[in-house]
Amino acid sequence: MSAPEQSAMILLRNAEVFAPEPLGRRHLLIGGGRILAVLAADADAPHGMPIEVIDLDGARLLPGFIDGHVHVTGGGGEGGFATRISPLPLSRYTHSGVTSVIGLLGTDDCARSTRELVASLLALREQGLGAWGYCGGYHLPPTTLTGSVRGDIAFVDPLIGVGELAISDHRSSQPSLDELLRIASEAHVGGLMSGKAGIVHLHLGDGPRGLDLVRRAVAETELPARVFNPTHVNRRRALFEEAVELAGKGCHVDITAFPVEDGEDAWSAADALQRYLDSGAPPRCVTVSSDAGGCLPCFDGEGRLSHMDVGTPGALLVTLQELLGRGLPLERILPAFTSNVASLLRLPRKGSIAVGSDADLLVLDDNAVLRDVMLGGEWHLRDGASLRRGPFEPVPSATHDKTGSN
Repeated sequence: MSAPEQSAMILLRNAEVFAPEPLGRRHLLIGGGRILAVLAADADAPHGMPIEVIDLDGARLLPGFIDGHVHVTGGGGEGGFATRISPLPLSRYTHSGVTSVIGLLGTDDCARSTRELVASLLALREQGLGAWGYCGGYHLPPTTLTGSVRGDIAFVDPLIGVGELAISDHRSSQPSLDELLRIASEAHVGGLMSGKAGIVHLHLGDGPRGLDLVRRAVAETELPARVFNPTHVNRRRALFEEAVELAGKGCHVDITAFPVEDGEDAWSAADALQRYLDSGAPPRCVTVSSDAGGCLPCFDGEGRLSHMDVGTPGALLVTLQELLGRGLPLERILPAFTSNVASLLRLPRKGSIAVGSDADLLVLDDNAVLRDVMLGGEWHLRDGASLRRGPFEPVPSATHDKTGSN
C-alpha cells in the first residue's frame, strides 16, 4: 500500500495551538504533507488556490505523539513460542494519537531479526506512519544487518541507534562496562557519520545494580551523556531516583506507560512524569513511551514467567489525559510525548508545529478526548470516525471508533 496522494491544501482555522508551547489562537495552512504557514487569528485566508477550510472552533491542536519504544514486529516469547505477540496494525497507533514510532527488538532477538524489523518499519512508512528503529536487542553481540552497529546506523536508512540492550535484568547478556562502552562508541560514531541519533537505548530490569553501569560510563569516559538512553526507569521507585540524578548529568531518560498496581514499588507514567518535572531535573531530558506490542511480564523467584500483559499505544493518550485531569498545563507535559523525543532522536520535522514540520496533528476536544488525527496532511480520524486503516485491517463499521481505550 503506497502513501496516499496529497489533496488540495487545507486551512485549519481557529485552532488553539500547542506547538508544544502555547501559541494561542492560530490558523494553519497545510499542503504537500507539511505545515506551510502558521497564521495569526486575524489573518485572511490565501486567495487564488484551491483550499479546503476547516474551522476547529477553538479546539486544542497539538503535534502527533512520537512513541519512542515500540515492538513493531511484536514482542513476547518469554513463556514459549506460543507467547510471541503479533504486530499491531496501523490504526492501533494512529487512532491513539501516535504518528511516529521507534521500533526495536526485545528478549527475542533470535527468532526475530533486524531484517524483519527494518521490513516492518518500511511497511509502516508505506502506510504513512513515521517509522525508525534500533538494531540489536536485549543481548550481545547485537543482531545487525551489516555486521556492526556502526554500519547499520551509517548505511541502513531507518536505523538510528542500538537497543533495547538489557542491563540489570536476568534476561540480559550481563554486559560488562567495557562491553557497554564498545557498543556505545559504535552507536555514537555511526550517528556522527550519518547525522542520526546514534544512541544506546537501554532496557532496565529490576536488578539491584540499577543504573550503575550508566553512571560509570558517563563519569569515566569521553562519550556524551546523551548517548545513553535508559528506559523503564519508573519500574522501581529507587531506580527512578537514580534516573532523575542521571538526567541532571545530561542523560535522556524514558518513562514507560505500563500499568501499575496499588502498593507496587513503581511509579505510573503519570506519577513519574509529574515527579520528574517537579524535581528540578532538565525538562528536555525526559520522554514517555508505551512499550506497545511488547510483553509486560511478571516472573517468579526462579525466573519463570508467571503472567503477562501487552503494551498498547493508547497508554500515551491515557497518561496525558490523567495529567490534564490533575490540572497540569498541557504545555508543561506535552514535550515529553513530542518535541523532547524528536530532539533526542534528531527528527527535525517531527514533534512540533512550525513551518516546514510534517503535518502530523492531533485535535483534542474540551474533555481531552482525541477527536481528529492528521498524518502527513491526510486525515486518519475525523470527529472520532476512522477514515484510514492498514491493508489487512477490517473495514470500519459506521459506528465511531472509541479512541484512547486500546
